[in-house]
Amino acid sequence: MEINTLRVESSLWIGNQRYRATLNGWYFSWTELDKKNRDKKTVSVPVAEVIGVEDGRVEVQPQKKVEDTDRDFTLFYVKRSGRGSSQKGLWSLGRTHFRCPSRDLRDQWVTQLRTALKTHSRSRPHKLLVFINPFGGKKRGKQIYHSLVAPLFELAGISSHVVVTERANQARDHILKKDLTGFDGVVCVGGDGMFSELLHGVIGRTQQEAGLSEHDSSGVLQPCDLHIGIIPAGSTDCVCFATVGVNDPVTSALHIIIGDSQPLDVCAVHHKSSLVRYSVSLVGYGFYGDVLAESERHRWMGPLRYDYAGCMVYLCNQSYQGTVQFLRADPGLSSPRDKTRCLSGCSVCSESKERLFPLSDSCSLFSDKLSQYSEQSEGEWTSVSGRFKSISLTCMSSSCPKSPLGLSPSAHLADGTGDLILVRDTNPLAFLTYLHRHTTSQDQFDLPFVEVHRVKAVRFSLPPDEDYEEDERTEQNMDEGVMEHPDKLCVQNSSRSSSQQHLAGPARGKKRDFLCGLCCSKPPAVSVWNCDGELLPHTEISCRVHGQLVRLYARGIEDELRTWGLCEDSRNCNGKCVLHSQ
Repeated sequence: MEINTLRVESSLWIGNQRYRATLNGWYFSWTELDKKNRDKKTVSVPVAEVIGVEDGRVEVQPQKKVEDTDRDFTLFYVKRSGRGSSQKGLWSLGRTHFRCPSRDLRDQWVTQLRTALKTHSRSRPHKLLVFINPFGGKKRGKQIYHSLVAPLFELAGISSHVVVTERANQARDHILKKDLTGFDGVVCVGGDGMFSELLHGVIGRTQQEAGLSEHDSSGVLQPCDLHIGIIPAGSTDCVCFATVGVNDPVTSALHIIIGDSQPLDVCAVHHKSSLVRYSVSLVGYGFYGDVLAESERHRWMGPLRYDYAGCMVYLCNQSYQGTVQFLRADPGLSSPRDKTRCLSGCSVCSESKERLFPLSDSCSLFSDKLSQYSEQSEGEWTSVSGRFKSISLTCMSSSCPKSPLGLSPSAHLADGTGDLILVRDTNPLAFLTYLHRHTTSQDQFDLPFVEVHRVKAVRFSLPPDEDYEEDERTEQNMDEGVMEHPDKLCVQNSSRSSSQQHLAGPARGKKRDFLCGLCCSKPPAVSVWNCDGELLPHTEISCRVHGQLVRLYARGIEDELRTWGLCEDSRNCNGKCVLHSQ
């Protein structure tokens, strides 16, 4: 065995086949040798994607088994789905047993690999706070965590404190009030609603510690250091899909283990002088708000309720009057129609960091200079009025399994902007064409009644009408102090959804039935806002995008071609290298 600061190499055996194993810089690779000592297939694993190295022959799943042998060691690493697989972005736990000529050589290999792992993986979490929602989705949160995720955390040497939630907003309150010293991140096992709780807790705690007000709609918020991880186990897992590319608990757990870090823009939604909610995916009025409101009446249907509600709301054929004002983002940086996609290592998001945080000294990040930078770069507001089928603001593509490209395929995760999509009133067939294009590769914006703008902030208001004003006054009386006294929004039955708990009573003075148009005689005058799967209690709102406010344990959707080009010797492998796909 040759050992120096740059290279470790020796012969190892996998089964009865001899390999030449090499630890060189950032990669550990093993090359199959034929009888004449010629190279055949090579497997190359980045050290940063090694999960663990164990003495002996070890298996982790479906249950842990250890065969302690003197000359063997087991390498666990990230294994990607095969090239051309329908499950792009899917990761699994790769495992290879190596046999050495002697125990001393085995010990040297284990020592060198663990040393390299510590050297190249300093951003990995060591202690995590895990929240499990036992009621979300198909109610399999606890099973998913204990059978699929916990064994991987144990293998990687990650300690975790698990909290099984019993009520809505318990995770948020825990993060806001409890001592989090020693935790590197928080993880949710659930859907988008559970993620939203962690998001609000992490942002709220960070602003409290920084002495900043979340209710100042024009203020700059402190970026959060505490990472958020998502183990998908809910009815909808849009955030996970849009940032990882697949809804798979093992894939997400592996991203958490290796310490991937993906900055994420967050949209703050305000009503007058109070913060209402944060959003990372969708703030939608009209069609998407009506679908959520209708689906809440059919929660007993499970995830199927969204398809049912979508069909019923479409048949209603409603549109709503309103005025949308927005601040355009710099068109020279990117465009929602530029046909690009925000993938792992996105250059637009990477270059946005200097623009969003012009000061390199983190201690003076929120000095007067940054405040002036924010105000001076605001620009002029653009106003659009009319009747709209839907109004949507998204800070990401909002892709999901049913819409692989999402609401806005060219939206970016961390460029400090959002995409505002205005769908004007049109006939039902034209609107159905728009909706159908979300499920195909056709451009959903290439329609005469659709317009899209890349923006930094948005305001929505209703026409000056006495009925609207009365509704708004009712909202204010019922929902005053939403953020100051959140407990007032909770209903008595703790088993109800968090959406319902944010709507303790109707959002307006009179009960509204959303099944109108073809289904009832009197259509509603106004819609409701859908904010990441939660109904907002206000109609007139303002939104501002805060760039790279939080960080997820993710890396964005991987480019398949780029991933398969990671071989350290790709110019000479002539197709013989198979990157950790054994």
